[in-house]
Amino acid sequence: MEKYKVIEIKESVFENNDKQAEKVREELKKQGTFLLNLMSSPGAGKTTTLMRTIDMLKGGMHIGVMEADIDSAVDAETISSSGARVIQLHTGGMCHLDAEMTRQGLDEFETQDLDLVVLENVGNLVCPAEFDTGAAKNAMILSVPEGDDKPLKYPLMFTVCDAVLINKIDTISVFDFDMKKAVSNIRLRNPKAEIFPVSANTGEGFDAWTDWLSKNVGDWRR
Repeated sequence: MEKYKVIEIKESVFENNDKQAEKVREELKKQGTFLLNLMSSPGAGKTTTLMRTIDMLKGGMHIGVMEADIDSAVDAETISSSGARVIQLHTGGMCHLDAEMTRQGLDEFETQDLDLVVLENVGNLVCPAEFDTGAAKNAMILSVPEGDDKPLKYPLMFTVCDAVLINKIDTISVFDFDMKKAVSNIRLRNPKAEIFPVSANTGEGFDAWTDWLSKNVGDWRR
């Protein structure tokens, strides 16, 4: 008699999520809405970066933001003052959003008249990188105080991102941060990633970042 059963799992949670993500992408493509998945660790400056990005782009496109947090609505309250449409998503303790959770948010958000929707994902460098949300592009923020070694410690996050913003460059003289080493470490993980050294505080570098985003939104809507 067998002491135990061996059960073969034929379909992983990631495989199912990837299928859902493709459906989300297809639907957004048909309606001409560009979804950007924005990730970072807590305190890297996602919300401040978003506020400046919205201010620079809102004259030319309709923008919405989905704020994902385990709890609270602090960031949604901040973003609401920007003039962008905003919705708060509570993940119920989950440290990331997957495609189905993103779909639920989009359905409630009514995105048909929006050119750009930014999903501000839950703040950490591990879980959000593992799940495809259905976004057209992934971007992440690495802040100077975090150190230039983060691409080596959290490889998947940098591998899955189309754009990396190196934020808080106005503080680079205060911290032990080597910009050349940071860029090299990012390139090691993802040679194709677009890299934007920026300061959400001063606005330095934001023209290049918003130009890249505008171009991608335009290409998606064609």
